[in-house]
Amino acid sequence: MATSYRTTPTETKGMPSGIPFIISNEAAERFSFYGMKAALAIFLANYLVALGGDNLNEAAATSYVSYFNSAVYLTPVLGAFLADLFYGKYRTIITLSIVYCLGHLSLAMMGVGGMVEVWLLSGLGLIALGAGGIKPCVSAHVGDQFGKSNQHLLTRIFNIFYFSINAGAIVSNLLIPWVLKWYGPHWAFGIPGVLMALATLFFWMGRRRFIHVPAKPGEFLRELFSAEGLKAIGKLTPLYLFVAIFWCLFDQTASSLVFQAEKMDLNILGIEVLPSQIQAFNPFLILIFIPLFTLVIYPTVNRFINFTPLRKIGTGLALMVVSFAVLAWAQEAIDRGETPSVGWQLLSYLIFTAAEILISIVCLEFSYTQAPRRIKSLIMAFFLVSVSIGNAITGLINGYIQIPEPAQAQLEAAVAKLEPGWEESPRNIALPGFDGITGNEDDFMARLKDGELDEIELPVENILKSPAEKVEALVLERMAATGGNETLAPSPEQVGDLGTDPWGNPIEYRIISAKKLQVRSAGPDKTTGTQWDQVAELTITPPSAPSAKSWMDAFRPPSPWLDRHGVQNQDEVSATEIAYKVGGGTRLEGAAYFWFFTKLMAVTAILFIPFALVYRPRTYMQH
Repeated sequence: MATSYRTTPTETKGMPSGIPFIISNEAAERFSFYGMKAALAIFLANYLVALGGDNLNEAAATSYVSYFNSAVYLTPVLGAFLADLFYGKYRTIITLSIVYCLGHLSLAMMGVGGMVEVWLLSGLGLIALGAGGIKPCVSAHVGDQFGKSNQHLLTRIFNIFYFSINAGAIVSNLLIPWVLKWYGPHWAFGIPGVLMALATLFFWMGRRRFIHVPAKPGEFLRELFSAEGLKAIGKLTPLYLFVAIFWCLFDQTASSLVFQAEKMDLNILGIEVLPSQIQAFNPFLILIFIPLFTLVIYPTVNRFINFTPLRKIGTGLALMVVSFAVLAWAQEAIDRGETPSVGWQLLSYLIFTAAEILISIVCLEFSYTQAPRRIKSLIMAFFLVSVSIGNAITGLINGYIQIPEPAQAQLEAAVAKLEPGWEESPRNIALPGFDGITGNEDDFMARLKDGELDEIELPVENILKSPAEKVEALVLERMAATGGNETLAPSPEQVGDLGTDPWGNPIEYRIISAKKLQVRSAGPDKTTGTQWDQVAELTITPPSAPSAKSWMDAFRPPSPWLDRHGVQNQDEVSATEIAYKVGGGTRLEGAAYFWFFTKLMAVTAILFIPFALVYRPRTYMQH
């Protein structure tokens, strides 16, 4: 490291001179990360097709976002080792920040050269490496700037530091989903990239004002592999597994809660918001809750009981059960074809933000006190791994509940057996369907053109066309009678008996939401929830209400980006569309999905009680 860099704090009672560069860096970096993350789930579900890819269903998009989050919170371990063993905090942060910028650039380039998946995966991978790698270094770098004469200012600077994080998150959560809707993904992912580049520049500008604490690999390794270090890690590991389930639920704010909000009334105090913008309520509440808990709630509760860190965490786990129960109750209304107010989600946000204060902040502080002195940064990284584990669990669950589409799998197997040169002429391929034999009524017919799939004809259309059109007629009748201003989904009693399929299964009618209905049967295997389910899905587009006037109108084009790219027409007067498929659904639909996670959280909260009773804290502080 250059000798011009200072390695010890200046003896001063004021703020260190490098602090403004750190705070501006953190605000811009958090804007870039939360802005990109706010747009990601909606982008994966709705915008990929406009760039030449295939849109994901809600479960697949949730799984994708969860795995990305998991990677972001796994790489802090790498960042901690790089900083403590090799490069020190400053060089680790500046190097990985450049990687971070390249990730944003890759996302902004999606669709260029016809490569969507390559740009997407490389962008998310680079961001996960950069954003996660700097996490354990940045907060520790803040503390390195202070010496004995000004250590009394640490509490103030960490409050400012946390404020900058949430201020950046609020602005980006409100702005970037709006940019995605009106200006598309290139701007929505490009703007966070510009902010990340500015964050890197701010940090570099402060390089000669920072205290650069060099890596001390010998001391670090001795403490890590000492009996004391291994015991501390062993004691904290079960705690992080409990907290992982909290993150499993909490981080669905960027995925499943966004998709739920799409099915709700998004009018808040006369202002129409976007589903992704609801996430801004969380950092807004944090700014209110931190002083509220610190100055009012904790002192009040401590008058009656000793509100220890483990008791706070246990209370937070219990609150998380309540918050997801609220979401499940709201989803039950959606499953009945109603359009509940997004206020139900805001109530859930209120509850689980309180849980976040009790779990995330308390667990971070508790981890610091329980970690031996030389491995505190690494323990902070292990705490972040709990976020990674929680998101990995969400990703695995959402991957497991997806039901494959057998026609696509059979087509891939059939194409693999074709002789070279088959792409030169159109052809039809008969796929065997359920019985594995072609020439029967359950065959799929794939039509290929110019080396690509043109369409797959499914027998399900012949089976479900009549009952699906019956439901469609009822929807159009209600639309004509109400002008589209009321719930258009007919009740099961109004639909009545839809008969049976060729295999003797009853044909069922299901309300997915106010704008999506299904007619379905169990299919040839006579078992619901498998890849052979026969499904006709009706999508309802009611007459569009005039958009409310806003001061933002002057800054947007006359129609959304997707409309301009021919993906959907939101100005269409009214329509219903029927899509037929075999398989392709999920095993946990509607309210059952949210009740599953509510029960998972309840079991976790109960099992945490005996752990908290037997844990014996030991506090280590820096001298």
